[in-house]
Amino acid sequence: MFCLLRHGCSQAWTRSTVLGKAPVFSSAITKNVHKYKPHYTHWKNSAFTTDHSSHPTGHMALLKKINQILLLLLVLTVCAILYNKVHQVPLALKNETVDLESPEEMEEEIPVVICAAAGRMGAAVAAISSIYSNTEANVLFYIVGLKTTIPHIRKWIENSKLKEIKFKVVEFNPMVLKGKIRQDASRPELLQPLNFVRFYLPLLIQKHEKVIYLDDDVIVQGDIQELYDTKLAPGHAAAFSDDCDLPSTHEMVRSVGMQNTYMGFLDYRKQAIRDLGISPSTCSFNPGVIVANMTEWKHQRITKQLEKWMQRNVDENLYSSTLGGGVATSPMLIVFHGKYSSINPMWHIRHLGWSPDARYSEQFLQEAKLLHWNGRYKPWDYPSVHTDLWENWFIPDPSGKFKLTRPDS
Repeated sequence: MFCLLRHGCSQAWTRSTVLGKAPVFSSAITKNVHKYKPHYTHWKNSAFTTDHSSHPTGHMALLKKINQILLLLLVLTVCAILYNKVHQVPLALKNETVDLESPEEMEEEIPVVICAAAGRMGAAVAAISSIYSNTEANVLFYIVGLKTTIPHIRKWIENSKLKEIKFKVVEFNPMVLKGKIRQDASRPELLQPLNFVRFYLPLLIQKHEKVIYLDDDVIVQGDIQELYDTKLAPGHAAAFSDDCDLPSTHEMVRSVGMQNTYMGFLDYRKQAIRDLGISPSTCSFNPGVIVANMTEWKHQRITKQLEKWMQRNVDENLYSSTLGGGVATSPMLIVFHGKYSSINPMWHIRHLGWSPDARYSEQFLQEAKLLHWNGRYKPWDYPSVHTDLWENWFIPDPSGKFKLTRPDS
């Protein structure tokens, strides 16, 4: 006799995390279990009733017959077991409910963090669209926004073809930055709170060892799995792209006056900077694309180190007025100096937003895995360059609030 136990399980969950606050979870799990009771066949005593005192011979005959029946059942059971082992049906073909994870659930998740800022939310949408369209990997998007922008980005995703993606919307609490940012940067737009989300990755990512952070003004043309597979050396909490790593970009850097050394991001007139012992001609890196190891990040207390230099900049103005104007880049250059791994240069082709006139060759851009419009001239705005490559992945806002700026608009 065989008994089949089936489980039906449905689960709905939501998660809302506010950086700087404890995460709040809510879940509802229901299980419906249908048990098939084993059916037992009982031998009725009346059918085999004998008078033991009057018919001893009949009693022995009955026992012999029962033994023969039991022996036959045993032989049949053994044969059935052997038959099933030899002619086993592949699991994938069985019409049974099996309590196993699907291949997708068993596959490692790739967490990708992207910010969705007011006024440029279409950038995050285009970046997510490009990643999702160019990979078969199991990507989980952490979309970070402020309280006022979260409903908009959620509605945009749920009412477009991106509704199929796996994502969590996370609210960033700007109060964690109180007293840590000077208000005199040469580029005020860099002071917006979401620019500092990358400093607080461990507060955002709870269960993952490795995470990818991307600025919103990027387009991914390769498989994000390849970037995720970037090897980090022992003791390194992150990997970045050196600003001197690709010879083909050097001409672009020179032509637009882009800063690619520590001199462009730190004020070497200040004693605190000189005491670091870092040569001003040291090549800088761009933190718009990060592959981070959360265990090392927490072990080295990277967030605390970054906050310390933010606070020192408030008190001593160590980098806010420099040519690079990088209020987020500069503290990272200090904290990670000599202690980071390198990303494949083709996974971070940058400076596309530094000038409305300077352009890369089309062939070079087609070979690139990731394009970054860092600088003032963004591809959703005008003027800008190589906007066609960005617009291929843009998904219009269903609410109509976000619109592209074009010469004929």
